[in-house]
Amino acid sequence: MKAKSIKGYSTSEIKAALTQCMSDGFKPTLALAFSSISQDLRAISELLDEKGVAVFGITTNGEFIDEETEKGSIAMLLIDINKDYFHIYLEEYPEKNYQEVAIEIAEKAKNKFKSPAFLIGTSNSETDGEEILRGFEKIIGNNVTAFGASAGDDYRFEETFVFSNKEISKNGLLCLVINEEKVEVNGIATCGWKAAGTEKTVTKSKGNHVYTIDNIPALDITVKYGGLENITPDNKDVLVELAANFPLQLQRPKGDPIMRPALVVDWTDNSFYTSGTVPQGSKVRFSLPPDWDVMEKVIKGVEKLKAEKMPEADALIVFSCAGRILSFGPMMTDEIEGIKNVWKVPMVGMFSNAELGRATGGNLEMHNLTTCCIALKEK
Repeated sequence: MKAKSIKGYSTSEIKAALTQCMSDGFKPTLALAFSSISQDLRAISELLDEKGVAVFGITTNGEFIDEETEKGSIAMLLIDINKDYFHIYLEEYPEKNYQEVAIEIAEKAKNKFKSPAFLIGTSNSETDGEEILRGFEKIIGNNVTAFGASAGDDYRFEETFVFSNKEISKNGLLCLVINEEKVEVNGIATCGWKAAGTEKTVTKSKGNHVYTIDNIPALDITVKYGGLENITPDNKDVLVELAANFPLQLQRPKGDPIMRPALVVDWTDNSFYTSGTVPQGSKVRFSLPPDWDVMEKVIKGVEKLKAEKMPEADALIVFSCAGRILSFGPMMTDEIEGIKNVWKVPMVGMFSNAELGRATGGNLEMHNLTTCCIALKEK
């Protein structure tokens, strides 16, 4: 497998970069295209399709192929790989039948490959990523290799898209299925956020709607422990403040905790909606505001992945939560550079609305404020 990364701020810039990287005889068969919604997604797909390149595309909140993060651009990982080693599916879920759609794709993938791995892109912020993961597990088994991201839209939180050669969907599941008998796929999902205080109990919740924690309205107890001020409906930055700096950490019986930031506040009762399910009766802790140690933990996690499972790689894909760059700002380049230096191979990355993957020592989950790193190596 040979890989190259390119980026540009227009279809014409991508066309020029594609021509340049193919000038030495490089003939990519697959492109992972992470794009701002400001770009012409159909034109990008047509350009790649004309070259015989299969497209796995997701819209973003920012893109990168190295430590320099971009906005409003297109970042692309081009891979020269046998077309028999992968397949791309794009299916919509108009009835919110997320698990059923995932099961259908998983059944097709299992018929095609004895051991399929999945890279996933979802559009529509209402999509329940955990239902999709449960669908894959039902068909492939609990040890299925699956990583992915929820598409972004440059922080507009309106419409997000996934796209392939001929299709663009604002309400769909995009899957790059890889034959693990031919290509090794290994990854890690880690956030690094430190917990503060003692465990607390979610005393009332339904799905991702958290009403009370220790019998106190969820927003009120978060404000109390976070020492937050000006938390009112008139404060336009309140959600960024809550999500990026003081997320809940949902404790698990095994493995790392799962981040559950507040994304929408119900001001009628000071409850809030989180990025994923928070079961009633579950245990949570609050998080400390992030610092350098948070990024250092992510880099060390990737280094551990290399040491224990993936000594060599041909290419690297990174799904990083948009909340991380909101929290870290310019320091985010240090984390990305640290990740890239682990293998020093071509990389593509994006800032997502949510991440899908297996937490360290745990189960497949939908995450927030997390970085998923996926390494590929042809066998």
